[in-house]
Amino acid sequence: MTSPTEPATQRNDGALKGVALVVAATFLFGLSDTVSKHLAMLYAVPLLLAVRYGVNLLLLMAVMMPRHGTRLWRTSRLALVLLRGACLAAASLSMVLALRVMPVGETVAIIYIAPFLVMLAAGPILGEKVSLIGWLAAASSFLGVLVIARPGSGLDPIGVGLCLLNAGCATVYHLLTRMLTRTETTMAMLFHTALVGTVVFASFLPWSLGGAMPALFDAGLMVVLGVLGTVGHLLFTAAYRQAPASLLAPVNYLHIVWAAILGWLVFAHVPDGLALIGMAMIMASGVAVAVLARR
Repeated sequence: MTSPTEPATQRNDGALKGVALVVAATFLFGLSDTVSKHLAMLYAVPLLLAVRYGVNLLLLMAVMMPRHGTRLWRTSRLALVLLRGACLAAASLSMVLALRVMPVGETVAIIYIAPFLVMLAAGPILGEKVSLIGWLAAASSFLGVLVIARPGSGLDPIGVGLCLLNAGCATVYHLLTRMLTRTETTMAMLFHTALVGTVVFASFLPWSLGGAMPALFDAGLMVVLGVLGTVGHLLFTAAYRQAPASLLAPVNYLHIVWAAILGWLVFAHVPDGLALIGMAMIMASGVAVAVLARR
């Protein structure tokens, strides 16, 4: 006989597992950002991204093809799926180029304006209503970005522009994701993003191989980047099977914390006081919107 407390216990266990998986995924993403900065300062960015996406594609095929077969790449709206992959490739390129000249923590914090751009764009595009608190949180997040990238902050203006370009590409990517989840499988979308990224950046290799070639250790780090991205996204997928998105959304902002900590440990960069305030404003705004959505 089933105890009435068992469903509640199972929900609590699922919530804890989901949160733990997102904590692990955001750590892997922060670690990936840190490794990307190290490699981007030494080698051509298209080479770095070609290896990363190529490893991602090979891992998906090795792990998922035995289970999913041809369903791994079957889609209903191929053009939109490929456009989504192109948006992610552009976001990846702008992110790594920004990391060449920007600290890790500030870079990740600025690109987290993207969720608010998605929220604001979802109104006219997807017909979703934005509350007053949502508008206020978006304004607070934007002010946080201005505080981080203020004149006199010492941040590279081109790097800040690349971060904002990344946020724009990520906004289109997430809007397409929300549209495509109605007809496409998660695995098919993961496969095509990896495929598009591999093809796009591999096409730049003839112009990228003239510079320094990676030493054995750095070549290994490039492969590790692909593994980190693949495992991180798989952990995210598993997390959202365990717990609702409204519960997990605030935990995503740990990515900023991990990025700042790893940037300090690896590159000895500590954000100044105002930059920390700006990061806190972006995180608090995101958590507020997520908590409101949950209620």
